[in-house]
Amino acid sequence: MNPSTLTPSHTLLLPSSAYHARRRRFRVSLPRCSSDAASVPPPPPPPQRPPKDLKGIELLVDKLSPPARLATSAILVAGAVAAGYGLGSRFGASRYAAIGGAVALGAAGGAAAYALNAAAPQVAAVNLHNYVAAFDDPAKLKKEEIEAIAAKYGVSKQDEAFKAEICDIYSEFVSSVLPPGGEELKGDEVDRIISFKNSLGIDDPDAATMHMEIGRKFFRQRLEVGDRDADIEQRRAFQKLIYVSNLVFGDASSFLLPWKRVFKITDSQIEVAVRDNAQRLYASKLKSVGRDIDAEQLVALREAQLLCRLSDELAENLFREHARKLVEENISVAIGILKSRGRAVPGVSEAVSELNRVLAFNSLLVSFKNHPDVDQFARGIGPVSLVGGEYGGDRKIEDLKLLYRAYVSDALSGGRMEDNKLAALNQLRNIFGLGKREAESISLDVTSKVYRKRLAQAASEGELEMADSKAAFLQNLCDELHFDPQKASELHEEIYRQKLQKCVANGELNDEDVAALLRLRVMLCIPQPIVEAAHSDICGSLFEKIVMDAIASGVDGYDADIQKSVRKAAHGLRLTREIAMSIASKAVRKIFINYIKRARAAGNRTESAKELKKMIAFNTLVVTKLVEDIKGESTDVSTEEPVKEVITQSEDEEWDSIQTLKKVRPNEDLMEKLGKPGQTEITLKDDLPERDRTDLYKTYLLFCLTGEVTRVPFGAQITTKKDDSEYLLLNQLGGILGLSGKEIVEVHRGLAEQAFRQQAEVILADGQLTKARVEQLGNLQKQVGLPQEYAQKIIKSITTTKMAAAIETAVTQGRLNMKQIRELKEASVDLDSMVSENLRETVFKKTVDDIFSSGTGEFDEEEVYEKIPSDLNINKEKARRVVHELAKSRLSNSLVQAVSLLRQRNRQGVVSSLNDLLACDKAVPSQTVSWEVPEELADLYSIYLKSDPTPENLSRLQYLLGINDSTAAALRERGDRLLDATAEEEKFVF
Repeated sequence: MNPSTLTPSHTLLLPSSAYHARRRRFRVSLPRCSSDAASVPPPPPPPQRPPKDLKGIELLVDKLSPPARLATSAILVAGAVAAGYGLGSRFGASRYAAIGGAVALGAAGGAAAYALNAAAPQVAAVNLHNYVAAFDDPAKLKKEEIEAIAAKYGVSKQDEAFKAEICDIYSEFVSSVLPPGGEELKGDEVDRIISFKNSLGIDDPDAATMHMEIGRKFFRQRLEVGDRDADIEQRRAFQKLIYVSNLVFGDASSFLLPWKRVFKITDSQIEVAVRDNAQRLYASKLKSVGRDIDAEQLVALREAQLLCRLSDELAENLFREHARKLVEENISVAIGILKSRGRAVPGVSEAVSELNRVLAFNSLLVSFKNHPDVDQFARGIGPVSLVGGEYGGDRKIEDLKLLYRAYVSDALSGGRMEDNKLAALNQLRNIFGLGKREAESISLDVTSKVYRKRLAQAASEGELEMADSKAAFLQNLCDELHFDPQKASELHEEIYRQKLQKCVANGELNDEDVAALLRLRVMLCIPQPIVEAAHSDICGSLFEKIVMDAIASGVDGYDADIQKSVRKAAHGLRLTREIAMSIASKAVRKIFINYIKRARAAGNRTESAKELKKMIAFNTLVVTKLVEDIKGESTDVSTEEPVKEVITQSEDEEWDSIQTLKKVRPNEDLMEKLGKPGQTEITLKDDLPERDRTDLYKTYLLFCLTGEVTRVPFGAQITTKKDDSEYLLLNQLGGILGLSGKEIVEVHRGLAEQAFRQQAEVILADGQLTKARVEQLGNLQKQVGLPQEYAQKIIKSITTTKMAAAIETAVTQGRLNMKQIRELKEASVDLDSMVSENLRETVFKKTVDDIFSSGTGEFDEEEVYEKIPSDLNINKEKARRVVHELAKSRLSNSLVQAVSLLRQRNRQGVVSSLNDLLACDKAVPSQTVSWEVPEELADLYSIYLKSDPTPENLSRLQYLLGINDSTAAALRERGDRLLDATAEEEKFVF
């Protein structure tokens, strides 16, 4: 059976089986490929089989042909019979004796003849043994020769002795063909065994039995060894036996080779044996594949894979692993060249040659993958990848980056990047498994150096300066190198910054430096914003250091030398006034923030005010001079006050009314006494939230109002009043904090409102505003300096709050009706804000309930559904639902109440209850009511009849009580039966 038709099976591990025995081997010639012969030494020739000798009768049988043997047997039997008959006749003297002698010697002759013929199979077996032993290569044995030997001695191949010899020869041949456990299969074992089996003419069951016997010998010998290495070797030998045997017998191996039953192994273990040996065998075939592989080799590999019964997935992995190892060899050589210390100059060109071989091999595999006959090729052809190999991890990534850098450098060695080199670099990046960012970083680094070199060359030769279009020249240079123009712009900026740093090494820029920078800027097409940013960073850092030194000198250390250095730096570094002020502002604001932090961390208001005063002094004595030096202004030029600017923008009467604001505006005498004010260009407006800035301002304002508090022994405190100079410092503090005039006014007015509200709440404790209290509040307003409109708002807020509480209490207690509510609304009292919606709905519900219990029987829909909800500002639809719910519940209650009063003989109460019933019916028209005692309903109608009702009410009541017209007429004629029968009992006091 052809083993190539077998399908591979899944694999597991195989248990160990030992095999360590001496084998009888034939001397066989093993064909080897050139690569195997060069790498693996030939095995020693197997010992020859010793010939066997014939003994006794076997020598005679060997001399006789089958016909001669038969004739000899007949002659022997006949002669024995005749001799026996003659002897019996001579010595027995009777005919019976002669017959007995003939029988006796005939039997002996027959036995001799049988022995002669029975020795023929053994003689044939010995001759077969000696015949095979004479062959140097038993594989050359032919089936006809075996049959000729059997025919020579007239025996059958199924004869026990002859068959045993054939099986023994086959077993020895199989054992000699299978390599030891430490050696790998050569790939021709299956074909040789099948060929030899066919030559011997041995049947498959007999041959399979010999394979099982070989397996038993392996298993027995495994039990005899105790060495672990020997055990592993025997296990591998047993696996090779299973693999080769399954290929020899093909599909029939499932029932001819009972591995599982005999050796107690599983299907998975058998599959592992087949898989592992197939992999090793296919791997040995791959060793002959080099970097110059062709289509014929790929087809041969595919055929070898099918013969080995190896799955496509495993074959693909093995081929890729082999291709990866070939590439790794070139990579290792290239890395060795680059890292070689024996070279004066690293052999970049030699390393690149190795990489070119890698790229050529990769391109060859890619071309085979796109071949139209790719299905006939070995599995796994395609681009090479280093993943899973020696260079697949992070440990060797730096070596791969070094190679990639070397290839990029070689590609740019001519001063330009060719398109084919770009494609090669992409292939190399994919082979190395480098990330896109890593490869781009390496390419950018190398290309940047080449671009810088080309740029310097063009500038030194004047080619760039003479170009009509600098931008076109630079763009063309980027195109030649395949360099990103954006990266080129960044490189131009870096070059400009380096030039600028070199020019400002002495602390200033002279005219020559400025001209050189301008020339460089024009050649490199650097935009103005980038130039300004470079000057701001480099010159600004130098200027910042000088500013920090000036600030660190403190209040007393800002002398003429520092002023000179600041002025020199501000103008010598060619910084714009805006940039210089921005740098100084950043440094000054850090100092301001430190003062603010200490002020917040202070234990009381006085300590906080002291820290704020230090900040004000620092601003006046240091920061102000610093700003003047940066601007180049004279120290005699005064700075305009910020509060004066905002004063002109605010209402004069408001400033004049608040007393603390008046003091913030210093007079000329005080200004002359304290000196010029501080600067206001550097502020904390953008560093602190508005609330924090107003809180700091308020803290110092309260300090100005209360004065400095000093603690003395025994828990006493002494308050030292301050003069108006503190308010001037408060004005400067507002400028440092960046507060606008409106924000300052809000702080002062807030304190005034707070003081006025505290006193006004005491005066208006009961919410009543009398004439005397109005005068008292007016004096208080003038005292705190609060404008009239704000004072009125506070007074209205207090009275409204007090009134709202009183109104809410009246509503809760039920002492407020609709008449009073309408009077309050006419008095412009905002009830909506004073009384919640729930309480207003409660008032509406109580009003409607009063209508339904008034006893008049009236219900004005417009009043109830429109006017009252509008006055109370509640939802009209919701009000309508409330009326309907109350009407339905009050209607039945009114009937019950009327009957109850009827039984009490309360005529007027009965009439009122019936009127309430009619009022509810007007709100929600009802059906005829039911009652258990119809006579009582007739009595109710009679009583209501006597109360002079309107015809409409009487008719509606008749319908509601369910009284027909005849009964109503009878009641009108008969009169009030109840009142006539009990006239004396009607006199009672309600």
